[in-house]
Amino acid sequence: MANIFDTKEFNEKYYYGGSLGALYSPKRTEFRLWAPTASKVVLNLFREGLGGDRLDTIDMEPAENGTWRYLMEGDQNGLYYTYSVTVDDKTNEVVDPYAKAVGANGLRGMVIDLKATDPQGFRDTSRPRFGKCRPTDAVVYETHVRDFSNHPSAKSSFPGKFLAFTETGKTLPDGTLIGVDHLKELGVTHVQLLPSYDYYTVDETKLDVPQFNWGYDPLNYNAPEGSYSTNAYEGAVRVNEYKQMVQALHQNGIRVVMDVVYNHTMFAEGSYLNMTVPHYYHRTREDGTFYDGSACCNETASDRPMCRKYIVDSVIYWASEFMLDGFRFDLMGIHDIVTMNEIRKELDRIDPTIIVYGEGWTGGECGIPDELRALRRNARQYPRVGAFSVDIRDGIKGHVFELKEKGFVSGAENFEETVKFGLVGCIDFPGIDMSKVNYSDEGWALNPSQAVNYVEAHDNLTIWDKLATSNPEDDEATRIRMDKLAAGIVFTAQGLSFIQLGQDFLRTKYNEEIGGFDENSFRSPDKVNNIDWRRKAEYIDVFRYYQGLIAFRKAHGSLRFDKAAQVCDYLKFLDCPAANMVAFRIDGNSDGDNRDLMVIYNANRDAVEFELPEGEWEVYVNGEKAGTDLLATVSGSVSVDGISMIAALKK
Repeated sequence: MANIFDTKEFNEKYYYGGSLGALYSPKRTEFRLWAPTASKVVLNLFREGLGGDRLDTIDMEPAENGTWRYLMEGDQNGLYYTYSVTVDDKTNEVVDPYAKAVGANGLRGMVIDLKATDPQGFRDTSRPRFGKCRPTDAVVYETHVRDFSNHPSAKSSFPGKFLAFTETGKTLPDGTLIGVDHLKELGVTHVQLLPSYDYYTVDETKLDVPQFNWGYDPLNYNAPEGSYSTNAYEGAVRVNEYKQMVQALHQNGIRVVMDVVYNHTMFAEGSYLNMTVPHYYHRTREDGTFYDGSACCNETASDRPMCRKYIVDSVIYWASEFMLDGFRFDLMGIHDIVTMNEIRKELDRIDPTIIVYGEGWTGGECGIPDELRALRRNARQYPRVGAFSVDIRDGIKGHVFELKEKGFVSGAENFEETVKFGLVGCIDFPGIDMSKVNYSDEGWALNPSQAVNYVEAHDNLTIWDKLATSNPEDDEATRIRMDKLAAGIVFTAQGLSFIQLGQDFLRTKYNEEIGGFDENSFRSPDKVNNIDWRRKAEYIDVFRYYQGLIAFRKAHGSLRFDKAAQVCDYLKFLDCPAANMVAFRIDGNSDGDNRDLMVIYNANRDAVEFELPEGEWEVYVNGEKAGTDLLATVSGSVSVDGISMIAALKK
C-alpha cells in the first residue's frame, strides 16, 4: 500500500486542494473528510464531547479526489462528531484530523463558530513590532504554559492555564515583578509556548490528580490543549481562552510562538491520521513497520502531498485564526525541505514577520534520504527558516549529553574557534579555522537570520545545573560569572537570541526522586518543573544582568545583522593576548549605528590585560553589570576580569 501512495497516478487522482473538516456557517455545516482508501464513512453525532448517547449516524457520500462529504442544514455550532471509517473490512472510529475544537481528552471533534470565540477587539489587535521585525531582532523566551503560573508564588487566579497570561500587576512581597510583568521588564520580544495543541498524556477529566507532560505527544493538532483551559469539556472554551492569551500578550508588546510537533503522532497504528488513511501519513518500510526518526515509534510523511497539505493547512490555521507570530518545529530534520519552504511561503502571505525555526536534527533513522530533509546542514536550501545552533550551545557550556564535560565559559580549552563560528551566525566567514569548530566543517547558515543562539532550553540540563555538574568544585559566585558570560555570548552573537523561562534567575530542576538534576523533565512532578518566582528575588543581580544584555542588544543593530555580507564586511576578530579569549570589533558604519562596537570575552580564571584599538572606548557591559548606562571610559588597554566580558563603544 505504501508504494501505491507514492505513485504519480495516486497523487493525481486523489490530491484534494480544497478545505477539509467541519466547515461551519450559521445556515449549514459541510463535513468533508479525505479518506481515499475507505469503502464506507459514517458520520456519528453527539450532544456532548464525552459520554452520552449517540444522536445519529449518517452515511457520508463519496466525493471528488478521495473525499467523503455530508451537508447538514441548520446551525450546528456546538455539535460533537466522529467518523467511522471502514478500510479493508476494518472499521475505526476517529476524530476528524481537521477538527478545530474537541471535547474532553480529544475523543470527539466539535462543530464550532470560530467568530463567536473571538474576544472583544481580538481582530483589531495588531502584532507588536520588535526592532525592524527581522528574525535577528527577536529575543525568544521559551515557557511551558503550566510552569509559568502553577507555583503558589505566581499568585495566579488561573494557575497552569492560558488565562494566567492575561494577568498583570503580580509581584512578590518585596515588589519584584513576576508573570507577564516580568516578561515586559526583561525585554523579551517573543514568548515560545511548549506544545499547546491538544495532546494525549494529561487526562483532562482528572485534573485534580497531579499530572504533568511537556506535550510532545500530539493527538489533535488543530485544537488547543484542554488542561490549560478552565473547562476542558466545552470545546469552544479552550479556543476562546487561547485567543485571550494571545491578545493579552500582544497588548503587552509580546509576540507568541507556538512549538509544533508535526514530525510524529502520539500513536502509530492508533493515531487518528493512520486510522483514517492507513499507512499514508507515516513513513513505513516495505514490511509495513514504521520508520522512527522521532524516537517516538513513528514519523510522519511530510513529503506526501496530502500530509504536506495537512501540515501547511494546520500552520496557516494557527497563524491566521489565533494570530500567532511564529512556529518552532520539533525535530524539523524529519520534515522534507519542500514542506518547510511551502510553510514559509504561505506564512509570508499572512505576514512575513512571522518567524519560523526548528531543530535541525532527528531522533533516529528516517525514511527519506538526508539530502531531502530539513537538517541543519541543508539550511541553505530553506533560507528563511532558522535552526538551533548546537555549535554555539555546546561550545559555550560543553557537550549537552556529556554532563561533566566543560565548555568555553566553564574552563575547557580550545573552544575559541567554535565560539567565533557561533558569533558570526554560523555563516561562511574568512579567518575562522573550521577544523577546530566542534560540529561543523563549513558554514551551514546562508545568513545569520537562520542561526538560533542559545545555551538552554526545556531539553537537557539547565545551564545552571550543567555548571553545577561540570564544575562542582567551584563556588556559586564563580558559577554565576560563568552563567553571565554564557548569556553575554548569546546576546552579542549574530542571529536570533533564545533563552528559557527562569534562565535569567538561574533556573534549576532538582528532582528528589532521582536524587539529582533532571535533564528530561517531560513528565516529572510539578515540583521539578514549576517556576518558583521567589528565585528571581534571590538572584535579582543575575536577572538585572540578563535584562541589561537584552537592552544593549536592542540598542545596537550591528549585533543583529540579517545578511551574511554585513557580517563579513563589518565584523573583524581581534588578536587576543591569551588563549581562552575571543574579541571582535564591528565597524560603526553599519545598520544605523554610527559608533564602532567592541566585545571581549575572557574565559580564563585570572584577569587579562587587553590592548585596545586606538581611541577612547565607553564600556557598557562588564562582568558585573550590563545595559545602556555608561560604566567606564577606557583607552590604551583594559583589564578584563577573569570569567567575564566587556562590551564597549568607541567614543
